[in-house]
Amino acid sequence: MSLLYISQQVTIYAGLSLAIIGLIGNSMNILIFSTLLSYRTTSCTFYFLISSLFNIAYVIINLISRIISAGYGIDPTRTSLAWCKIRQFCLFTLSLITITCSCLATIDQYFASSQNANIRRWSNIKLTHRLVCIVMIVWCIHGIPPLLYSDISPITKSCVNMNAAYGVYIPIYLLGLICVVPILVMVIFGYLTYRNIHMTRGLVRQYADRQLVRMTLFQVILVVFSFFPYGTYSAYSLVTAGMTKDGNRLLQEAFAITVLSLVPYFYYCGSCYVFLMSSSRYRRAMKTRLLFWRRTIQVVPIPMATFGGTALSNRTRQ
Repeated sequence: MSLLYISQQVTIYAGLSLAIIGLIGNSMNILIFSTLLSYRTTSCTFYFLISSLFNIAYVIINLISRIISAGYGIDPTRTSLAWCKIRQFCLFTLSLITITCSCLATIDQYFASSQNANIRRWSNIKLTHRLVCIVMIVWCIHGIPPLLYSDISPITKSCVNMNAAYGVYIPIYLLGLICVVPILVMVIFGYLTYRNIHMTRGLVRQYADRQLVRMTLFQVILVVFSFFPYGTYSAYSLVTAGMTKDGNRLLQEAFAITVLSLVPYFYYCGSCYVFLMSSSRYRRAMKTRLLFWRRTIQVVPIPMATFGGTALSNRTRQ
């Protein structure tokens, strides 16, 4: 059994499982964070809400199209220049928006858990709305070069970057903006938040705040787990880019990147399940939403007129 065939099967079955789990989980995040009042008015969970929206878009545009390409050989980026450019723009933009929102959620919890009242003021929903708008604008501008420089190669018939100068930046983007910077930001502010929580005793709504802190810290762990392996391989690729490699090594590296490039999808697909593990309030909210159709059946006596007087008849009411 060749590595190429194994890579194809891993992409199809592991990718399909992640896509299903991710679409369900992110949809539940959106439902809960947009309908529950205590979440809807909190800046941290607003970041989670925006992140979940863009996670769904990223999974649909990138992962599902990748599964279709591996499983059925259907790849529109090889035949449609418009889709080639749009997909590259979305890949560069959506991933950075959702990762930045997760970083901002961690920073927000550092602000909210601080003993300093001036620092705590930075955790507010109005500022969050503005920051999210700025993030979207900045990363959409950042996605313009892929939109301009992506093209269908006449040699390989695949969608690739055709600008040599921008090609130098892509490994830096993958290693820096996608892996190193988010991990560092979230680990640093996650640690500072953890320290604040153990030093603080007089927080307003302390129990709820601690639950949000746990959700955020668990997401930090998820980010490190999801992006560290891919970041390590990106660093390896950058260091060995100028080396001469035989066919067998190239095949092994292709297999490695196929597997490792699926690992970051644990972040895009797994936040809901991390929240379930870390927060009893989130679990209760999900249980309420999932079991809303279960109502208590009540038996209500209803008077009914008869020839001899009034008789009672039982009617079942939901």
